[in-house]
Amino acid sequence: MNNELINSVNESISLKRGLINSNIKIKKIEDLIFDTLKKKKKLLICGNGGSAADAQHLAAEFLVRLKPELNRVALPIVPLALDTSTITACSNDYSFEKVFSRPFSALANKGDLLIVLSTSGNSRNIISVLNEAKKKRIKSIAFLGKKGGKAKNKANMQIIIKSDNVARIQECHMFLGHFIFNQVENRLFKNKK
Repeated sequence: MNNELINSVNESISLKRGLINSNIKIKKIEDLIFDTLKKKKKLLICGNGGSAADAQHLAAEFLVRLKPELNRVALPIVPLALDTSTITACSNDYSFEKVFSRPFSALANKGDLLIVLSTSGNSRNIISVLNEAKKKRIKSIAFLGKKGGKAKNKANMQIIIKSDNVARIQECHMFLGHFIFNQVENRLFKNKK
């Protein structure tokens, strides 16, 4: 058998098993997302590159549905990598650092919740949107990698996947996103089938 495959699978399993130690923190994140949606407020989510794709994937799960057997209302979540026109205009007219904070400043209201995904925790546009959230007194959750970077001290709550392997970090972020969103969906629609 391919040793690289075995090593990759074992690394993935080990990192996911490590999430068990974050059970209390994961539950608090779940509660914060649940409370935000229960109060009819919205989530705003962002990331760069593969994390942008993951943010949009998770947004689709809330806007459409996570489980095909649960026909429910759409849940308010806005991916901040809105479209190529907004991204390129903001990058050109201001800077790439503002691609998330600019739409966030227009769309976020009191009681909303920001979720960021970053494998390094050091992307300037992620730091900028976290600073904007702090300025607007909007709570934030960060799914981070490596050692958490600068973002770990900017977000209200964070989960750090302690790995330098970007692929494994993103796998864990998606696992967490699906797990947490599933728990929230179950709580919001526990009597609906």
